[in-house]
Amino acid sequence: MKMNKELLGFFAFFIALFVGALYFSDTVQSPFISALNSIKSSYRDTVTTIDDTIDKHFFQASEIQRLKEKLLIYEKGHVLMVQLSKEANDLFAENNSSLKINPNVELVRVLSYEKFGDFNRLWLDLEDFNTSKIYGLTHQDTVAGIAVEYKGRALALLNKDPKSSYAVYVGGEFAPGVAHGNNSQNLIVKFIPTWIKIHPGDEVITSGLDAIFFKGLKVGKVLSVSSLGGFQSALVEPYYKENDPNYFHMIRSIR
Repeated sequence: MKMNKELLGFFAFFIALFVGALYFSDTVQSPFISALNSIKSSYRDTVTTIDDTIDKHFFQASEIQRLKEKLLIYEKGHVLMVQLSKEANDLFAENNSSLKINPNVELVRVLSYEKFGDFNRLWLDLEDFNTSKIYGLTHQDTVAGIAVEYKGRALALLNKDPKSSYAVYVGGEFAPGVAHGNNSQNLIVKFIPTWIKIHPGDEVITSGLDAIFFKGLKVGKVLSVSSLGGFQSALVEPYYKENDPNYFHMIRSIR
């Protein structure tokens, strides 16, 4: 029993000396602290890697599911659109009409900005296009701008560019006007007849009368109204505000 007490006292004394040395001596602390930090770092890196892997896996899975659901909606809309187009064309043929509905829309990819610092002009990955024609660009169900020929290539002019111009309707009475950019956050709709009342909050949509867009695509909402030179002008907040454009739907033909 006495031997055990002496052995226990020895170990207690040794541990006390070790702890004291570890606490007061940098020479003894350094290797232990370094080892502990290394273990902590490895542990945290491992945990972070596992968390990131799990998050990435579940995020990708949920994103893939979301895109699949969205694709089904688009496919359903496309099928309905083709069906309605066919039925309308059959109706025209039945009544000996030369009218036809055959819209042509395709997905186009953005390559780069046309000029550094100008975020309203983008080169498009498009080779087969009519250089004398203006094409409408949409993002989801909103108007993003137009596509034109520039230096032999397809150039996107987004809504805020002053040369982006197309026909619109304003408000519930469908007041006609022409929308264009002014290098600011908003758009301007000019040449609105004064005898049609428009108000802040009125919605602006495409009229389809310029053969660039379909009728009814969303453009924005009226912020303010002014009169000048026998016409009204409306300052419009656009719906399209994408800061990272990658793709657009381009309207090759509306009929």
